[in-house]
Amino acid sequence: MKKLFLGVLSLLCAICASADGGMWLPSLVSERIDDMAAKGFKLTAEDVYSINRASLKDAVVLFGGGCTGELISGSGLLITNHHCGYSHIQRHSSVEHDYLKDGFWSKNTAEELPCEGLSVSFLEYMREVTAEVLEGWEPGMDEASREDIVKVNGEKIVAAEKEAHPGLKVSVEPLFMGNQYFLFAYRVYTDVRLVGCPPSSIGKFGGDTDNWMWPRHTGDFSLFRVYAGADNLPADYSPDNVPFKPRKFFPISTAGVKEGDFTFIYGFPGSTQEYIHSAAVRYIAEKSDPAKIGLRSLRLDAQKKHMARSQKVRIQYSAKNASVANAWKKWQGEALGIRRNGVVDAKREYEKRLSAWAAGTRFEGICDSLERVYAELEPYKFALEIYNESAAVVEIARAAAAFVAEEDAAKREKALKAFYKDWYLPIDKESFEAVMTRFSELIAEDQRPSYFNESLQLYGSVNVWADSLFRSSAFASESKAFALSPEQAEQDPAYVFYKSMRDWAQEYAMPQIRRINRRLDLLNREYMQAQMSFEKDKNFFPDANLTLRVAYGNVKGYEPSDGVRYKPVSTLKGVMEKDNPEIFDYNIPQELRDLYASGDYSQVPVCFLATNHTTGGNSGSPVINAEGKLIGVNFDRVWEGTMSDIAFDPYFCRNIALDIRYALFIIKELGKADNIISELVLEP
Repeated sequence: MKKLFLGVLSLLCAICASADGGMWLPSLVSERIDDMAAKGFKLTAEDVYSINRASLKDAVVLFGGGCTGELISGSGLLITNHHCGYSHIQRHSSVEHDYLKDGFWSKNTAEELPCEGLSVSFLEYMREVTAEVLEGWEPGMDEASREDIVKVNGEKIVAAEKEAHPGLKVSVEPLFMGNQYFLFAYRVYTDVRLVGCPPSSIGKFGGDTDNWMWPRHTGDFSLFRVYAGADNLPADYSPDNVPFKPRKFFPISTAGVKEGDFTFIYGFPGSTQEYIHSAAVRYIAEKSDPAKIGLRSLRLDAQKKHMARSQKVRIQYSAKNASVANAWKKWQGEALGIRRNGVVDAKREYEKRLSAWAAGTRFEGICDSLERVYAELEPYKFALEIYNESAAVVEIARAAAAFVAEEDAAKREKALKAFYKDWYLPIDKESFEAVMTRFSELIAEDQRPSYFNESLQLYGSVNVWADSLFRSSAFASESKAFALSPEQAEQDPAYVFYKSMRDWAQEYAMPQIRRINRRLDLLNREYMQAQMSFEKDKNFFPDANLTLRVAYGNVKGYEPSDGVRYKPVSTLKGVMEKDNPEIFDYNIPQELRDLYASGDYSQVPVCFLATNHTTGGNSGSPVINAEGKLIGVNFDRVWEGTMSDIAFDPYFCRNIALDIRYALFIIKELGKADNIISELVLEP
């Protein structure tokens, strides 16, 4: 039965896909190429993905741990989003050299700034290893035994691959809820340097207000360079390293885009849940997202208040604030989209039809079983999510935990210096008061940690508790923290808070979640099989899991509500219409105002919309035209379509891309970085 199912799965994976929905494995792009060609694509499957010769995949990288980047010159020059490079720009910034505010443009390689801890990963190849991973497994085995088999076999596969190909990073990843497994082999470069970035007033223009919205006028890009040893292979940072010579880089199209043009995205989408049960969708929209939105709103309020008062604090918290705000707004659009589109009801109706079909088969009762297990899981999952958005984000407690966990004194000192460089006590204290008060409201008293209830009883309120903790903790003072030993730190109130709350999450929630998830994993695998058997003609694609994927569609506007029609392009005219020196997020550089006034720049393109299926991780992905030329850099989705992680609606779901011509305009006209422009291959 196992072999039969694997054969059916392979057949189903090969079914041609629709253009707008789907994130497809590039190694199987030959199964889509006819459909792509019918929609205008002019390259071959070998041009997209090949292990025998240079192909488009060789110009695409996993940037850091959760974005995409692409090579745009033969000397390792890389473009990604401004928000993807933001933390590294922030680390190089100070009051004296505020690259967040002023931007940064290196005029030669000697001026490029090393980015410690940043890496880029090139996919060398991928291949299916389902049979090898499941060797020894038989239907009917309990889930724990299956987990052990998958783990042991996966480790053997990885070890053998590394031995056969030294220097590669190898992983085995599940697809289709564990029904299929693929091996991915990467070459990782760790010497990456900042080359250039616009001021945040361009790179983050519109801030949280415009985030996830259209029309968008954000110049969301930054430039880095990959360095290698003399042999062009990965090497630790050294002044002797040289710019990396890629097998492939993207030529840049200067022709522009118009509605209907073919678009193709290559990147590393992070996570989607296209095939989950209605109970899981209901939980997300009605319980999880609203609670997490509320908790993050409290933190954002504290951050924004103090960032507005101090340039130093603004620099310290810019990256943190952006990180908190991004998911906060995405969750709002996701919950709204699920409700507006009736996704829960639609899934329930689908489950009724599937259940009727499944009667008398091995899938009988699968939907009802999932409903019951999700109901059992919900209180524990909710408790863990609330912990992760409250107690787990208290900065002083996390610093204390890192201090205790690190045995090496030099690394402890380095970590402390990094912490205090970007920490502001009033923000952390106000956040503590707000999120822990909300914790007491969201988690029933009999479910809370005894430590929490005892602390409330002792101090009378969370605010008084916070006064005591931040007054008495040595970690509230940089000099006192450096004088601590790990043994002393274990008695510190900040560490006691961290450990007590973490232990509760690990002892109350995690064991139950692990226990229930084992049953859920089995049911979801069977549910995935049931869906694929029930809808043999449907185009199934594996959920995103931060592995390389392709998506294709076309430039297209949309209608978010009655009487409203959005065009698919935005221009510099819109930037000037939004420009407001009184509002930080809309206060563009004076140089851009002067440039705009000096000539007819109103139609300089800024961003465009397309129908490609994207998610987190696709930030920075190349948007390519029918000839394989770079036309844009993906950076967002429209707010009305953020439920696409769960249900892709081609009517509302759009990805937002920076028009590459705006990046060229900013680099040349504002950055005066002709040295960068000269590296590029510009084609009509």
